[in-house]
Amino acid sequence: MQRLLLNICICLLTFFSPIIQATHFNLTLLHQHPYPESVVQEVQRRVNVSVSRREMLGVFEKGQSSSCLSGNPIDDCWRCDSTNWANNRQRLADCAIGFGEDALGGKGGQIYTVTDSSDHDPVNPTPGTLRYAVVQTEPLWIIFSGDMLVTLKEELIVNSYKTMDGRGANVHIVGGGCITLQYVSNIIIHNIHIHHCVPSPVSNVRSSPTHYGRRTKSDGDGISIFGGSKIWIDHCSLSYCKDGLIDAIMGSTGITISNNYFSHHDEVMLLGHSDDFEPDSGMQVTIAFNHFGEALIQRMPRCRRGYIHVVNNDFTQWEMYAIGGSANPTINSQGNRYTAPSNLNAKEVTKRVETADGEWANWDWRSDGDEMVNGAFFVPSGGGAGAKYARESSVEPKSQPKSAGMIDRLTMNAGVMGGNRDNDMSMGNSGFSDGSSSSGGGGGGGGGSGGGERGTDFFGMIFASSARPTLIVSSFSIVLCCLLLNLYILTTSSSTQLDPLKL
Repeated sequence: MQRLLLNICICLLTFFSPIIQATHFNLTLLHQHPYPESVVQEVQRRVNVSVSRREMLGVFEKGQSSSCLSGNPIDDCWRCDSTNWANNRQRLADCAIGFGEDALGGKGGQIYTVTDSSDHDPVNPTPGTLRYAVVQTEPLWIIFSGDMLVTLKEELIVNSYKTMDGRGANVHIVGGGCITLQYVSNIIIHNIHIHHCVPSPVSNVRSSPTHYGRRTKSDGDGISIFGGSKIWIDHCSLSYCKDGLIDAIMGSTGITISNNYFSHHDEVMLLGHSDDFEPDSGMQVTIAFNHFGEALIQRMPRCRRGYIHVVNNDFTQWEMYAIGGSANPTINSQGNRYTAPSNLNAKEVTKRVETADGEWANWDWRSDGDEMVNGAFFVPSGGGAGAKYARESSVEPKSQPKSAGMIDRLTMNAGVMGGNRDNDMSMGNSGFSDGSSSSGGGGGGGGGSGGGERGTDFFGMIFASSARPTLIVSSFSIVLCCLLLNLYILTTSSSTQLDPLKL
């Protein structure tokens, strides 16, 4: 009997050990870059090359428009291509920079055209709708047949290897839950208005062609990233959501947030689930070329743990602070322009959230080449502690970030291109308010438990391309085999006279 109990204990440890390691001890995420400083240097190099090309060639290339030779390395990559971008849409997938550079989206997959803006049935979506496209298993490059307003009934759960490409159309996504990226990878969201997102009720929602499940009430984020990786959000306009505009939590990493226009909101961006959720130490996010605009209050972003590179953004307004953090995140701020509000008590760019002064003295918060306007100031800390993230061997000499004087050029097209970048416009039969009486929501996520999480179920729904179900199935198989083996031992031993001391 003792041997039987020992075998069962070993089986249970085999089952739970991956979860224990992932939750408490193993701080290395699957897509975490081992040398984040090298990623930072590559971003700097890409910016410098693109800016230099504009300076050297802009006056000579008569056939190139000034919007092409912008100096923005992302835009110049696909807009200055020799072919028409509309005939080579998937070229965009080669143009990301930073920690989300490897996000493939639907590259290599078919072009899927959304022709129906309705969202009548989240369990049985109609072919031709956006919901039908995003739950498919195969890679898809999703485009839109024309201008449309997609009013969601429930959160839009996106499967892996999808690109939502709104170029050439005026696409607005509003309504219940908005966009959920949970345990998926390789997602690109480009050139879409996302706004007026509200919590969606408890309901069944489809996540793949073969699975739907019951979802708890959502938070009302514009884009919710939950355990996701290799994600790139580019040239979107986000505002007026109930909770965060973009939240990334629960071990998400490999993310680039670039060229977006944020406005009219309180708690803009949350990176990290909670102060004590250790896997978020592997979170790595690049925030580049964004415009943080009117009627913003705080969290641009608010960080817990991880490595956050904030580079060449234009912060034109905040009411409390721009960048906040707790639980010792690394914040590397380079070449940004911070314009402080007139409030004398809100001039500081940075805020250590709910942390005593003595606790953050060694946190690695750096400001390199930032431009401070109207009395703005950045409080650094750590004394060069960022060197611990560099390779032990020598690397290329560090190229300096371009001056914040280039900010106007680098961010001139931030947000949705080809029209009004803001979301306080009206569309026919839109069904949403322009939110002029409110600067947006932002209730959940400020406390110790974090925001954006869906209840207390760590594993959430089982998704077609989730890594979590693989862990559960394989561990369950091991446990089942162990139990059957022990049952065999027990039954065969019962017919034999055994010495208890030998059991």
